[in-house]
Amino acid sequence: MPIARVTLEIALRREFDYAIPPDLIDRVEIGSRVKVPFGSREVLGVVTGLPESSPHSNLKFLSNVIGALSLVTPNILALARWIAEYYCCPVETALKSVLPDAVRKEEDGWRERLHVRALPPTGDLPPLTKRQREVWNIIEEWRELSLQEILRLGETTAETLRRLEDKGLIEIALKIDERDPYARERILPTQALSLNPQQQVALEAIRKAMDLSTRAEPADSTDARETAGSCFLLHGVTGSGKTEVYLQAIDHALDQGRGAIVLVPEISLTPQTVERFKARFSSGKHATLVAVLHSHLSAGERHDEWHKIRNGRARIVIGARSAIFAPVDPLGLIVVDEEHEHSYKQEESPRYHARDVAVLRGQRERAVVVLGSATPSLESYFNAMRGKYTLLEMTTRATDQKMPIVRVIDLRSEALKEKGHAPPIFSHQLKEAITQRLERREQTILFLNRRGYSSSLQCPKCGFVAGCPNCSISLTYHRRDQRLKCHICGHQETVPTKCPELTCRNPAIRYAGLGTERIEETLKKLFPHATIARMDSDTLKRKEDYRRVLNDFRTGKIDILVGTQMIAKGLHFPNVTLVGIIYADLSLHIPDFRAGERTFQLLTQVSGRAGRGDVEGEVFVQSFTPFHPAIQYARRHDFRGFYDQELEFREQLKYPPWARVALLTLKGRNEDKVKFSADHLRSVVERHTQGWRDLILAGPAPSPLMRAESFYRYQLMLRTKAMSRLAQVLTEVQASLQLPEDITLTIDIDAVNLA
Repeated sequence: MPIARVTLEIALRREFDYAIPPDLIDRVEIGSRVKVPFGSREVLGVVTGLPESSPHSNLKFLSNVIGALSLVTPNILALARWIAEYYCCPVETALKSVLPDAVRKEEDGWRERLHVRALPPTGDLPPLTKRQREVWNIIEEWRELSLQEILRLGETTAETLRRLEDKGLIEIALKIDERDPYARERILPTQALSLNPQQQVALEAIRKAMDLSTRAEPADSTDARETAGSCFLLHGVTGSGKTEVYLQAIDHALDQGRGAIVLVPEISLTPQTVERFKARFSSGKHATLVAVLHSHLSAGERHDEWHKIRNGRARIVIGARSAIFAPVDPLGLIVVDEEHEHSYKQEESPRYHARDVAVLRGQRERAVVVLGSATPSLESYFNAMRGKYTLLEMTTRATDQKMPIVRVIDLRSEALKEKGHAPPIFSHQLKEAITQRLERREQTILFLNRRGYSSSLQCPKCGFVAGCPNCSISLTYHRRDQRLKCHICGHQETVPTKCPELTCRNPAIRYAGLGTERIEETLKKLFPHATIARMDSDTLKRKEDYRRVLNDFRTGKIDILVGTQMIAKGLHFPNVTLVGIIYADLSLHIPDFRAGERTFQLLTQVSGRAGRGDVEGEVFVQSFTPFHPAIQYARRHDFRGFYDQELEFREQLKYPPWARVALLTLKGRNEDKVKFSADHLRSVVERHTQGWRDLILAGPAPSPLMRAESFYRYQLMLRTKAMSRLAQVLTEVQASLQLPEDITLTIDIDAVNLA
């Protein structure tokens, strides 16, 4: 009797055997989605094996097979198993990540709509009324379109269409109507651009590796970053033309009959980015659909985009981190743009890093992997320096534009000028630079990575600060809504008119700090004739808002664009000649060993938005710590200098890239119980790792954000070079650990966020 080994959607950390009924034998294969009986109910699962025999007797039969194609390819299934082992989670959880929710559903997710199709004429047209002839002319021109579209275009009724159907001129029938998030975009085809010498060298190296990879045997490594094979780190300054190299490398993959995946951070998935890929491959000898996968798609759009990939109609995928699981087969190239971005790390289980998964998938499927960045992560650059990755460098901008001039403004001296008052939001130099750009009809981008109006509400008399009742942070004042909001848990309060402390009740309570909302308001007062727009999660509520604001900025309708991190990368506007970084210290003082690295990366990326046209760019960086290495190296566009000094600091403390980090976090509503459980966890880990010389175990200690969403949190940090081995040990610890019911443990392998 044929047997299917099934992993269920409920996380039980084991597989179950089922008999395959005769009528389903031809439809069951590894990766098939199935429905099976489990206890008194039926549940969904994935066939993860087809064993010849089972140790169990009296097997139950599969109930049904969902879909005609297996949804999980063998390669993706193997990848999910590796993720489960390395990131310490059940295989069931990993499988949920590789398949979007919209694809996993039991019912058919396609949308069917009535379509109108012109039928081939069989002679002279039958007699038609004037209205019928007008509608027929539209249908004949379009050949086929949805019923709703013809009703709109023809300003007609369904009755008119039925009359045309009765006369044998059209056919009205149900048809799958694909939901394309970019269907309304008019995209003009583009051709490959000529490359400068540095771009050409990079492209030839990638092409050569792709040619060799077609003859190589797939690798079977358990650690993505230890044996990276033909993996490239493309280190190119902002504006150096990395995207054009990606495009021409993809063209080579298509030449070989293989597909490509391009990962970009969610915040870089602008219409401008997507348009470049669609425009290049919408026509020509390698014309193909380009599928887009990211979190702003509706469930229906995600379903249809995913199936375009699975059935081979879309051979190029561009998307955020989960796009690394797209079922492109055969796969020739994976690009991870802005590879340093911490948004590639998933914050929920499985806590995979898409960059590292990309490297492993490339090894296993003989695909070339290109990690691109103007500011590579220290881990990736370290791997390149040690020969694990091949380093490709592009040190000049693509069309010989100069790198922008960066001027650092010392806010301490600005504060002294105010004689005891708070320093102004805009230094005199930055205000003057904005004025000049407005006079010359050039555009300005102003960056502050904090939304809201003020970062806190404080009483100068008693020291009261309005804090979140659920989290250990202050509430942010949002002036437009007249609310105090927590940016962690979403808690909101009305704004008090006087100090809430009963012993104080001071009416002179005031706002401290600043956010993008206040920047926008101040700009409108300083430059009343300028057109100003703000881009942050408070202003962009609908998915169309982002596209609308960027289109207005591109066409010159906006003079000054204010925003958070979402404007820091992925934008190419030649008329932007000035970038102002309002407060460069925000990310410097968080309790994280990567604070300096992230500040350097952010300053460099934001600065790179300036001077991409014919006019040289200028950047003003306002800071209270102007001589911090991250700021000074960013000012000089000196990545290697920053890398060398940062690497020395990391080596002293055995932080990545000299070791790898696993973060164990316990949380619960009772702080004493959480702390006790954390002490117990340390003793269990010590028993399992006794005699391990390479391991450094720190903690337990309160998390930097000790209380979040009403949960207290304590952490242990483990550092070692042998993370694969440690992951196995931590899986054993997790299985044997006895914790109170209201205490939970999370294990984050290769953690990037220590809060």
